[in-house]
Amino acid sequence: MDLKKIVFILSICSMTYSYAGNVKTDPNPFLSEFKTLYNAPSFDKIKIEHYEPAFLEGIRQQNAQIKAIVSNKAKPTFQNTIVAYDNSGEILRRVGGVFFNLTEAETNDALTALSIKMAPVLSEHSDNISLNKALFKRIKTVYSQRGSLKLTREQERLLELIYKDFVRSGAALDDKKQARLREINKELATLEIDFSNHVLNETNAYQLVISDKKDLAGLPDWLVKSAAEDAKAAGKEGKWIFTLHNASRLPFLQYADNRALREQIYNAYINRANKGDKNDNKAILAKVITLRLEKANLLGFDTYSNFVLDKNMAKNSAKVMDFLNNLWIYSNENARKEAAELQKLMDKEGKGEKLARWDWWYYSEKLRQEKYNLNEDELKPYFKLDNVREGAFAVANKLYGITLTEVKNVPVYNPDVKVFDVKDSKGKHLGLFYVDYFPRPGKRGGAWMNNYKDQHGESRPIICNVASFTKPAGDVPSLLTLDEVQTLFHEFGHALHGLLTKCNYVGVSGTNVTRDFVELPSQIMEHWATEPEVLKMYAKNYKTGEVMPDTLIQKLNKQMLFNQGFMTTELLAAAILDMEFHNLKDAKNLDVVDFEKKVMDKYGLIPEIAPRYRATYFNHIIGGYAAGYYSYLWANVLDSDAFEAFKENGIFDKKTADAFRTNVLEKGGSEDPMVLYKKFRGAEPKLEPMLKNRGLQ
Repeated sequence: MDLKKIVFILSICSMTYSYAGNVKTDPNPFLSEFKTLYNAPSFDKIKIEHYEPAFLEGIRQQNAQIKAIVSNKAKPTFQNTIVAYDNSGEILRRVGGVFFNLTEAETNDALTALSIKMAPVLSEHSDNISLNKALFKRIKTVYSQRGSLKLTREQERLLELIYKDFVRSGAALDDKKQARLREINKELATLEIDFSNHVLNETNAYQLVISDKKDLAGLPDWLVKSAAEDAKAAGKEGKWIFTLHNASRLPFLQYADNRALREQIYNAYINRANKGDKNDNKAILAKVITLRLEKANLLGFDTYSNFVLDKNMAKNSAKVMDFLNNLWIYSNENARKEAAELQKLMDKEGKGEKLARWDWWYYSEKLRQEKYNLNEDELKPYFKLDNVREGAFAVANKLYGITLTEVKNVPVYNPDVKVFDVKDSKGKHLGLFYVDYFPRPGKRGGAWMNNYKDQHGESRPIICNVASFTKPAGDVPSLLTLDEVQTLFHEFGHALHGLLTKCNYVGVSGTNVTRDFVELPSQIMEHWATEPEVLKMYAKNYKTGEVMPDTLIQKLNKQMLFNQGFMTTELLAAAILDMEFHNLKDAKNLDVVDFEKKVMDKYGLIPEIAPRYRATYFNHIIGGYAAGYYSYLWANVLDSDAFEAFKENGIFDKKTADAFRTNVLEKGGSEDPMVLYKKFRGAEPKLEPMLKNRGLQ
């Protein structure tokens, strides 16, 4: 748990926003509970001019709440200090939940400007709380008496996390070091916003405009139609536009016969924010790494990675590096073998060309067809977005007895957004769930889950999933790739973690868990997506309604290990790059691009593969995954081992599902994650299922 929810928001969000000035307006909807179904955000009433006053009033009220805790004449207790602190900042949670979600999903110049303006203000407010000596003294007093307080395990965990967060935030430092820490935090808050905005600007600015129909050779009809619609919307009717968003770029790389154009769009993607112009991120990232190291040193850690990992399951950098290096031995060798296979395929064409990075998707698709008689485009008609979403909902119903029913009387911030009322098997309300699945200029890339409202006690959560999947085109609905199907299930797994939580305190509810545990609920859901029994539930041809035939299901599952050397290696390379940046003990004169090259050369990354995220657009390490990108692979060990329990007993076995729900999904961060895992599984996870699932053993 990070120090109070507002600090958590600042640490994971690289967003922006601007303010139109001190304009008199309607009553500010953030200053009280929203007057809507289940207190859903009043998007129909929220205006740009509401945010800054709400933030400032939230700061004022939380300051008053902190002052009341500190000035309380009664001796410090769990209730009057720890619970009072956990409950403080209600307005900030309300406005921050909306603001920081919109700056990721629906940003604009105004939002960007206000983000930049408010970042140092919010950073200072966080520091004013975390460096409040009188508040820390009361928290420390309660913590020192914890053995005699007869607390529940959840209460013990909350107390422990809050105390350690204050220490990690500098509460025990002297005045001089605290002053420097404040300066660092303010500067980082602004730099991190600038970094992410530059990536978004670069992504939105690029267009590959095709005028000659011959250059569309190899591309499937659905992609051509989508590109034509994008061109028409951009005032270039009769042409085709391809962008750097995954839903456009990846299928272009996968199918376009024109190699020069594949090279062009690929290079545009991997060189984002690395061109020496106003969006260049090299100096920003170097400064971020330098400041993070200084912060870690102030707090008594030799590296920023050890500072971050001290509160994670992994505990320290050495353990993470051992884990990554062990996997690297398996994955890089597999990637070399795959590259050799692709080169042989190219050699057969007799063009004398050498496999390059922009060729990998194209020739791996050809190899898939050759090996498995499967063109991934054959799968898409069975992956209509609405059907896939309902498939994920059906899995949750069979596992946990919950239902998700669309509601129309809840305001939304964009017509693409749908809202679902989530209820348990007895019809009791569990939460609201928003989905926002299509790309647009104001939305950053990738996919994520966030909260509009946290669960605690009887207050139920409001959760959102956001992604940028393939859009409908003409009379063709949104048809997903297999990767998008798995992403939808993945993010829905995060949503279930947030929706099913049953905790008493904000600080430990839902996804307020260690970074290397939070991906377990999401990644385990991916396993159900391609189980034959589940495919038959949702994979239906969008034209005929025909269920995916057994022959196609068999082909799909036979090729699940295909190209895993590449996929694991590019992910591992990014995780290693993240760790190496944050393992630095001296970051002076850091050239981030040169450093990236040296790291990849040291590990022997083959030239045909780049890290999944290169330094200048690695948004994960600017947000909440700094020294934490390894978490996807770490949690992959957990989810692979956990799904073995379902396979042993039946993928919808009620006893197993109940154990996972009770010991993982409902518990949030209320207990040590390994304790929770062992309560579910009966033992610590084994590595072998993960290696097997990735074809690395």
